[in-house]
Amino acid sequence: MSEQPATEAAQSGIRLNLRIISTVIFNFASYLTIGLPLAVLPGYVHDVMGYSAFWAGLVISLQYLSTLLSRPHAGRYADLWGPKKVVIVGLCGCFLSGVFYLLAALSAGLPLLSLALLCAGRLILGVGQSFAGTGSTLWGVGMVGSLHIGRVISWNGIFTYGAMAIGAPLGVLVYHFGGLLLLALIIMAIIVIAIGFALRRPAVKGSKGKPLPFRAVLGKIYGFGLILAMGSAGFGVIATFITLFYQDKGWQGAAFSLTMFSVAFVGTRLLFPNSISRHGGLKVATCCFAVEAMGLFLVWGSVLPWMAHLGAFLTGAGFSLVFPAIGVVAVKVVPPQNQGSALATYTTFMDLSLGITGPVAGFIMGYLGVPSIYLLAGLLVCLALVVTLRMQLRAA
Repeated sequence: MSEQPATEAAQSGIRLNLRIISTVIFNFASYLTIGLPLAVLPGYVHDVMGYSAFWAGLVISLQYLSTLLSRPHAGRYADLWGPKKVVIVGLCGCFLSGVFYLLAALSAGLPLLSLALLCAGRLILGVGQSFAGTGSTLWGVGMVGSLHIGRVISWNGIFTYGAMAIGAPLGVLVYHFGGLLLLALIIMAIIVIAIGFALRRPAVKGSKGKPLPFRAVLGKIYGFGLILAMGSAGFGVIATFITLFYQDKGWQGAAFSLTMFSVAFVGTRLLFPNSISRHGGLKVATCCFAVEAMGLFLVWGSVLPWMAHLGAFLTGAGFSLVFPAIGVVAVKVVPPQNQGSALATYTTFMDLSLGITGPVAGFIMGYLGVPSIYLLAGLLVCLALVVTLRMQLRAA
């Protein structure tokens, strides 16, 4: 008899996860449109079109800048219109980015026009992803209730990083067979399918209350955003500079460290889906920051490659639940009609952190050496740990 409640609970958990997946799958589609051209466009702009590395980098960076600037608007419109409409608008933006890639491929004989079309496509993609990503998360929360917001954010992250991991090598393969033209057509086809499924999914209503102005929302959640920004620095230095770290040490296997980070990140979210709802976001974040800091310090002090591999693994495991753990607490400090704006604004701090980490860490490396950035990132994560502990004691 005792096995029946356990079985029913497991079935209920599976149904809950499937309902969440049925909405965050649209964020997976939007991130595929980011991942597919990610490893292709820099080489295309530099080697095929003949532009400098600056322009190749700019084409990629425009999408991140556009995402950063448009994300707060995505949250506000999700609160006003409801998440389903925002997701569809976002997917349409992703589709248009594919159209601009297609036009850029067709105008390859006019390099300046082709470059302008690529830049326009990247800007539109940034807006589309911020709308689709924010909307799909809130759609999932509306489907299963705010009690499970941590689980929704966790699944959203799994699909996000999964799409990036799949998209980059798949994009290289597609480009090899059909160039930018085929890549653009596949992006458009993926989004058409996603829009078709989104239109068939039941909508959830937007909140009817009067929304707070952006400044008021920012004032309530900026502390949580700063903690997220500090914790994200660890992810930034692993993702951006681990290859240079291995080169500096004269080692092979940087790619394996990135794999270890990704496996730990996704694995932790899959193994501990209920940890935030059971223990609370601040407690989980405290543990996560401790693990992440240990990983970064281990990378910094590593004298053998396996130590760096283990450090990357611990960093990925620690960082995995930081975003949902702090995010659960952040969105609860605003009224329900502002949860979209709060989540989008909170996410912006991670976007900003990852944008700043690269150039700042690169500058520091020039003076203190490559390993120093892992020490400094670990200290920054420790600062996030201290601030989180203070929040936890204040809330007790």
